[in-house]
Amino acid sequence: MSGTQTQSWTITHARYVTSKIAADLDLMRSHYGRPSEINVTAYAEEAAMLLAKRYLGTVEYGFKRDGRVIFSLKFEARSDGTLSGDDRPGRVPATIDVSGASFYSWLTYSATWDQLEASERAAFKATLPVDRVNGDTPVTAFGSWSSDRSYSSNGEGVSRQTFRAA
Repeated sequence: MSGTQTQSWTITHARYVTSKIAADLDLMRSHYGRPSEINVTAYAEEAAMLLAKRYLGTVEYGFKRDGRVIFSLKFEARSDGTLSGDDRPGRVPATIDVSGASFYSWLTYSATWDQLEASERAAFKATLPVDRVNGDTPVTAFGSWSSDRSYSSNGEGVSRQTFRAA
């Protein structure tokens, strides 16, 4: 018997994955007071919409003080079918001093996104619940990243890294 199995990646798969991102952001809010519940919902839906179309490169949520990142969670989209782990969300550090820090979110797009016409990108952006503006890449030179989680469905999803300032 011979056959071919195809797996499709849908908005349902993407929302499953981003529900875990939302859980991490809810923990961040519980520990540090930000982002707001409304923003958690918007960030999760934005990530789901981008993941479903394979337009997401990375998305980062964290805190900066004096222009430098002091704590961040970064989620990197993986659509190559190699994600085998589907961890539980959590282990968001709870003891980082974020006094005087501002919350930020930074997003990059995938190569698939870059192949779209400008009009297609603009039309898709208009459907997203988060209105992003251009900005400077977050400065993470004064600390370290550690890979600690992956969230997936059908072999696709995101790998998570956590940044802590030195």
